[in-house]
Amino acid sequence: MAGKPGFDRRTALKGGLTVTAVGAFGGWTAHAANAELAAGAAPEPTIYSTTAWGARPPSGAITIENHKPTYIVVHHTVEPGNTDDFSKERAFAISKAIQNFHMDTRGWIDTGQQFTNSRGGYITEGRHESLKTLRGGTKHVQGANVGGHNSQVIGIENEGLYTEVDVPKALWDSLVKLVAYMASQYGIGTANIKGHRDFNSTECPGGVLYGRLPELRTAVGEALGSPVEQPLEWPLLKPGESGPRVLAAQHLLRDAGARNLRADGVFGQSTKDAVSGLVAARGIEPHQCTASAHADETGFFGADIWPLLARPVKPGTDSEAARAAAVLADAAGARTAGVTELSTRAWKELLND
Repeated sequence: MAGKPGFDRRTALKGGLTVTAVGAFGGWTAHAANAELAAGAAPEPTIYSTTAWGARPPSGAITIENHKPTYIVVHHTVEPGNTDDFSKERAFAISKAIQNFHMDTRGWIDTGQQFTNSRGGYITEGRHESLKTLRGGTKHVQGANVGGHNSQVIGIENEGLYTEVDVPKALWDSLVKLVAYMASQYGIGTANIKGHRDFNSTECPGGVLYGRLPELRTAVGEALGSPVEQPLEWPLLKPGESGPRVLAAQHLLRDAGARNLRADGVFGQSTKDAVSGLVAARGIEPHQCTASAHADETGFFGADIWPLLARPVKPGTDSEAARAAAVLADAAGARTAGVTELSTRAWKELLND
């Protein structure tokens, strides 16, 4: 993904810049990520209310946050799969199925996400009061779709499974319109259009749809006439993978106390067990998503784990964290000699190079 315009992260590392926890790699994106959009408002797309699709009443009080959301988060439902039924009736049926699952199986008060987007491009209101509150533009309904961040996000479930296949054009077009409307209503910059995996260790919204988020940000920026920024994100590692990032993760897990874990660059059962142990020990909140349960994602190593382990570290020191940094720097062809300390931003630079 793109870094700061005019800023070459590889050159910076090769050149041995002095990097601190609040240095060149850490501070430049905040203004863009939080800036309100100055461009004209996007039109409201057709959104069918909870009344229109026949939602059940919530079983408890809906919480309305007295502030705007910081992030727009894209999900996929996973099940019941990729149907060829693109009808409005299908969209309403999916909305009902999601609500029933969330209320009857997960015990939530209502649908977890604020909005649902069908494969036919029909947008429905999810949690009650989400549409009215979005139209107001100053508050947002608290959902239950991103573990540990529900007071900060507004979420969109996209019907289907997008780990290997692309989304239908109708779904894509309605997603662009909905996200553009949300961004204009709340003044959310393109850098804060995220995928679920940017917060929790989950496949969601699927590798294919997640891979199109830069395109989504660009389309929204063009629709609003606003600047487009593509943020750096923590990568997702899964059992069965191998390579430098896995090896770096193993060194970081050892640094955090998993001393019996072998650092071999292969994400096998022992690495999965070490991640699961860390999640339990640190009390990391599980992800929340989809119309039904994800496939087994136990032991995934993602955005809620990297920041806990990728601590500021001095390259060349005798620590497992420093070994992790050296592995990544070597894989990226970057020279860290003279770098006094790797910040969070620097870790992301190396992991994305």
